[in-house]
Amino acid sequence: MNILLAILGISALVIVHEGGHYLAARAFGMRVLRFSIGFGPTIAKFQPKDSPTVFQVGLIPFMAYVQIAGMNPAEENDPDDPELYPNKSVLARFVTIFAGPFANYLTASLLVFVLATMGHHGENPPHEPMEVESVQQGSPAMKAGLLPGDIIVSANDKPVHNVMDLIQITADRAGKPTTYAVERGGKQLSPFTITPFEDHGRGVIGIIPKVVLTPMPVGRALGYSIAYPYELTVQQLEGFRMMYKQGSTEGVVGPVGMVKIVSKTASFVQLINVLILISVALGMFNLMPLPALDGGRLVFLGYEIITRRRANERIETMVHTVGLVLLLCLIALVTLRDVAG
Repeated sequence: MNILLAILGISALVIVHEGGHYLAARAFGMRVLRFSIGFGPTIAKFQPKDSPTVFQVGLIPFMAYVQIAGMNPAEENDPDDPELYPNKSVLARFVTIFAGPFANYLTASLLVFVLATMGHHGENPPHEPMEVESVQQGSPAMKAGLLPGDIIVSANDKPVHNVMDLIQITADRAGKPTTYAVERGGKQLSPFTITPFEDHGRGVIGIIPKVVLTPMPVGRALGYSIAYPYELTVQQLEGFRMMYKQGSTEGVVGPVGMVKIVSKTASFVQLINVLILISVALGMFNLMPLPALDGGRLVFLGYEIITRRRANERIETMVHTVGLVLLLCLIALVTLRDVAG
């Protein structure tokens, strides 16, 4: 069930991305031939009356794509057809390409806003005592027998009053058996020996702590819904910088890796938080100025805006084609690593 929810959640974010392209293209009068949810043989399709778009669902309901008339460089385009992508103004084309990543950022902001107004945000005071709200599937805490409602009173013979104490004590214990004193139903249990695993450079045991929920006022929630995705973007770009500096792709995950991450969420709120992270990552990654990505296309459109002349179509097609091949190779390698892991 967790894996199914993960696939549906990630697919929804991709559908949102492609939906941004679709809505912008239609707003500027472009002809959209196809909006496909999933890949493989078509199992269902629908074309609204007087609409040029066929909406379809593939046998493999993962990912999505939009086919805008005139974007395929292999096709011959009628220069007099006003509904073709290349025959629209540079502003219309720029907005259409930008709308996909923007839709991901907008979705992330909306989810952050909803959670913040419900009290799920990073500014809540830590709950005391350190009570376990939920336990992550397959985590060291679950294997050791921790249950929701348990209260952790000490770790490594040091007192634990709240989650900040637990994080501080556990952070440098990755791979090291550590003793945790736990109360359950008001009774002291025999000490648990848990070996934290390493996550982003620090030790964790895989529990979600109970928090004090303080709903954020609407005005502050609006600001937070913009600031938090921005902070996530900065963190992810810093992660890419560090990977480049270290010559490693350890932090890069493909579709399989994303499904694994989402499927391990222990609560609905944690699931939404992970989807916020992935939505920001999709928006940010697609805006990178690399061939075959939305950002690469925006670079060529930016050149057209500055110079007031279009880039050579053959050169642009070649650049995007080479970039697409390299991107698919990277995805394949990362996916193989995710499957093996």
